[in-house]
Amino acid sequence: MSRGVVRSPLTFLGGLIVLYLAVPLVAFAVRFLSTSDRGFHVPGLFPALWVSVSCATISLALITVLGVPLAYLLARSKSRWASIVGLIVQIPLALPPLMSGIVLIYIIGPYTLLGRLFGQSLTESKIGIVIAMTFVASPFLIVAARAAFTSVDQGLLDVASTLGHSDLSRFVRVAVPVAGPGIRAGMLLAWLRAFGEYGAVVVLAYNPTSLPIYTYNQFSGVGLRTTLAPTALAIAVAVAVVLISRVRFTRRRASGPHLPLPQSPTKVIAAPVHFDIDYRLGTFHLALAHASNVNHVAVLGPSGSGKSALLRSLAGVYGATPGEFWCGETSLRHVPAEKRRVGYVAQGFSLFPHLTVWQQLLFARMATPELASYWLTHLGLEGLVARYPSELSGGQRQRVALAQVLCSSPQVLLLDEPFSALDVPVRQELRRELRRLQRETGLATLLVTHDPEEAAFLSDEVVVISEGRVLQSGSSRQVFTRPASLEVARLLGISNLHHATVVTSGLLNANGALIATNPSDLRAGTIVAWSVRPERISIVATSEVADALDEPRGASLNGTLIDIADVGTAVDLFVAVTAGLELQVRTSEPIEYRVGDRCQLTFSPDAIAFWPVTPDGPLASSANVSTP
Repeated sequence: MSRGVVRSPLTFLGGLIVLYLAVPLVAFAVRFLSTSDRGFHVPGLFPALWVSVSCATISLALITVLGVPLAYLLARSKSRWASIVGLIVQIPLALPPLMSGIVLIYIIGPYTLLGRLFGQSLTESKIGIVIAMTFVASPFLIVAARAAFTSVDQGLLDVASTLGHSDLSRFVRVAVPVAGPGIRAGMLLAWLRAFGEYGAVVVLAYNPTSLPIYTYNQFSGVGLRTTLAPTALAIAVAVAVVLISRVRFTRRRASGPHLPLPQSPTKVIAAPVHFDIDYRLGTFHLALAHASNVNHVAVLGPSGSGKSALLRSLAGVYGATPGEFWCGETSLRHVPAEKRRVGYVAQGFSLFPHLTVWQQLLFARMATPELASYWLTHLGLEGLVARYPSELSGGQRQRVALAQVLCSSPQVLLLDEPFSALDVPVRQELRRELRRLQRETGLATLLVTHDPEEAAFLSDEVVVISEGRVLQSGSSRQVFTRPASLEVARLLGISNLHHATVVTSGLLNANGALIATNPSDLRAGTIVAWSVRPERISIVATSEVADALDEPRGASLNGTLIDIADVGTAVDLFVAVTAGLELQVRTSEPIEYRVGDRCQLTFSPDAIAFWPVTPDGPLASSANVSTP
């Protein structure tokens, strides 16, 4: 322990509670070791211990079999009924144990309907002890397991559903293993609570005698002397159970399975996707529709625009409610997620933490060892088959996620920000890898991203969205060269984007600067958006200051250099032309300018893209648009 931790007030406060808990145990140990008459000879001691141990174990088995599924349902549901059930589950925690026994006796007592039905055998027997223990101990497991299930990444369950697994299969093969530590902690608490239960047991089943009842009888009849043995046994059992619960079985490290001969996947005939989604997620309204004529589509939008919700809707994790989804001519709206054959790569590399790479690839229902071997080899994963996700780099995890989905033989591939968490070199490498896979597999792909470069590189069509609505859609070239509004242009990362007013054919007034353009049929007074790429602007020093409104100067503008940014492979210069017009220039040539220098910007009219806009920004489809 470091010196800083020792001096921390937290250490002092924690030490006080440890001292409070340890002193009585130490005092008991001193008394136990200093006397020879501890009570081990008293009849009934070990039978009572066996009753407590066996009944607590049976109770734990019942609680686990019934309580873990309930905890899973409570963790996944946000309904009013789930809240009511959660309250009912916790009531035994608030009841004093004696009152718990009284509550139970009204149900299973000798003269109740159930009591008579079972021949009055539900009390004064081991059955009564188990019932009492189960009632008071159940909340400990259910509450702990519910918290553990709540922390399970929903993305893991969604991916499992798209890989062909039903709800029961996802519960058994994903949720329970991932939530395992929390479930084991709840099982430990439940067993210890059941083992030490006295109040409810003494009301329901005084005989046979459990260890707490035996100890109380010795204390009230003989005194402290004969309670040393049962107390020592209880402490020993508790310590043993806690130590056993902390045993962690080390995952056997193997060299990996013998890979079978690879089998190439059947090439899919790509079918363009169409969707019409209208769905509310709380206060967020997702209303997106697009009919594609190509195989590779990118949905581009900022964070919170509904990109991930769209993919989850198309993957089927919300059921049929969100709306229509077609793959070619086939409607998938009413097809369950596990049967859609839609490959879904969730954001953040949703790999199952308890499975090796080889097990990840075989997790899909339709996966075969031969197909898994093919994708292992094809994606360069051969040496990673025995590794777990925590032992992989970001790029390796992304490759495994792609291979896992491809092993399910999907008809369409949905990719949710697949490279956003990767370093730039790895991101560029995997982009090229995915582009190659698009060509080789023939799969239709729908990619969502906030990166314009990624969208352009991996798609033939782009859909730009914001706040759950489509702002613009069309071919990648059309969208990037003709953004429908300033908002779309900003999302596309277009530089030097400004408003202007048409003065005459071939002349724009941009915040007081006159810009010469190619002639167009736009009428004077038309409001347009215009842009020029930074790399198509030349910059030269000048000592002349001209008012751009006095006389049009063709494609040249005077301005003042206000900032210089060296970005490594190029230099960005920012020039203020007028009070409301600033242009960015990018050059790879050496520069000798300083901030504050006067300069002149020159560019060809062919370099200017401009298009008419309405006051709200949508593209006027009937206008003549000039593009570079």
